[in-house]
Amino acid sequence: MDKIVCTCGNVNPAGTELCESCGRPLDQKTKEKTLVDMRYEGAARRSQTYNKTLVDKVWNFFSSVKVGMWIIVAILVAAAIGTILPQVFYVPATTEAGIADYYERIYGTFGVLYYKLGLSDLYSSWWFQGLVGMLGISLIIASLDRVIPLYKSLKKQKTQRHISFLKRQRMYGIGKVESPDDTLNKAEEKLKTMRYNVKREGNAILAEKGRFSRWGPYVNHLGLILFLFGVMLRAIPGFYVDETMWLREGETLYVPKTEGYFLESKEFIYETYTKEESEEVFGNAIDRVGSIAKNYQTDVALYKGADDAVAGNANDLSFVKEESIQVNEPLKFANFSVFQMDFKLDELKTMTFQLQDKETKTSFGDFTIDLADPQPIYELQDGYKVEVLDYYADFSGFEDGVPQSKTPLPNNPAFLIKMTTPDFPKGETSFVMIQETMEPFGENKHKIAFQSVETRDVSGLTIRKDLTLPILGLGGLIFMIGVAQGSYWNHRRIWIQLLNDGQVVVAAHTNKNWLSIRKDIDAVSEVATLPVYEDQQDLDSKVEKEEGV
Repeated sequence: MDKIVCTCGNVNPAGTELCESCGRPLDQKTKEKTLVDMRYEGAARRSQTYNKTLVDKVWNFFSSVKVGMWIIVAILVAAAIGTILPQVFYVPATTEAGIADYYERIYGTFGVLYYKLGLSDLYSSWWFQGLVGMLGISLIIASLDRVIPLYKSLKKQKTQRHISFLKRQRMYGIGKVESPDDTLNKAEEKLKTMRYNVKREGNAILAEKGRFSRWGPYVNHLGLILFLFGVMLRAIPGFYVDETMWLREGETLYVPKTEGYFLESKEFIYETYTKEESEEVFGNAIDRVGSIAKNYQTDVALYKGADDAVAGNANDLSFVKEESIQVNEPLKFANFSVFQMDFKLDELKTMTFQLQDKETKTSFGDFTIDLADPQPIYELQDGYKVEVLDYYADFSGFEDGVPQSKTPLPNNPAFLIKMTTPDFPKGETSFVMIQETMEPFGENKHKIAFQSVETRDVSGLTIRKDLTLPILGLGGLIFMIGVAQGSYWNHRRIWIQLLNDGQVVVAAHTNKNWLSIRKDIDAVSEVATLPVYEDQQDLDSKVEKEEGV
């Protein structure tokens, strides 16, 4: 596009509204205005100037504040939809089939639709991350589109300004004074005592302070961009981990999402307040709630697998350290933290049964079922054996005659068992539950009798790793600096010039808090006898009201 040459001889970029050198209005629309728009100092913005190439159109789209607001609205609506039903993280299932079944069983058709649309894992979905990315792009482009021309204009601003620029400022006054030179000198000294940065060129004075406040919104944007960048990094493997594992006493398990680390639960400790301690700390509340936990912790050993080992392979582990995991006192290693979050006391570990003759109670041997890993066949004495045909860890009843298990946890174990004896080589079938036994194919001669049970405590641990926290923290800090920068300071400028006809002009502009700049002008006028000024915005309002009448 063609450059715009001002009357003063300065060459301005296309789209410039006010000459960068003298401040003259350069287009007819600006010339017709009583007050000039000083938001970007009349500088040319790319989005308002170029609209030919694809890059220009993309730039103009994302530089629009309206587009940015609509993106924010879309993110807020999507985030709200994600709270209608629990996200996948809170679903008590680990497989895709289990998760899908959970949504269907608990929430019906709506749950199925919610899951199939991907709303169950909304915050990690590509389209939600895409919206966050679009917001970041909008912030970057909108900021660059405005801050670069603003910076250039403020850096190049001249002390001497044309009268057409000065008379279009909101605060403006012109008139004769007794001693113009004395007025300029006293005004200069007074402005310096008021901590203005004063520049003087001949008969022109420019007093300025608080320019840094103009960058407040862009510092805000920088903080938000960093914050959004940190949020998006969480979607990249290795930057953010938030997993849960249940570790049983005596068990060694792979720590999810780590590089070959394993945890072994040595012991789970659960302590409650004594009666005396409870009465002292909680008073009568103990009578209502019963025992109150004083401490629960897991004593663990941390191991590291070989560097070339397959993930989850527990062979050739090397000991790292032993530590106790307590509430708010996590185990830390390799940027990971393992927190004590939950526990379950006395979970069933093994159940011991005995094969007996129903009438004589004669025993043909005991067998113990490990509820975490039941064996298919248990050989007993003299040709007697028991075969576990099916195992239901958390038996919840029958559906169309088929036994169902609510969860894989041994909360209510049940077994479909085949008993093979010399008298019944083809076997007898029995469905064994806690305190109840069913014989689905008629009455049996033999039965499975419960003998004993072994329990163990289970620790609920949360594994966390967050390499984005420094970025999020830095983004939040920069954002708050921008808020303070733009809220508690303002950019003030006062122009005082002696014209060729002997009149003195005073004009002023601030980006906010006009009362403060009025007070500053009044303070200078008391010393330097400046001409009377008027708030031209108030005059415009009066004219509009009169014309309306």
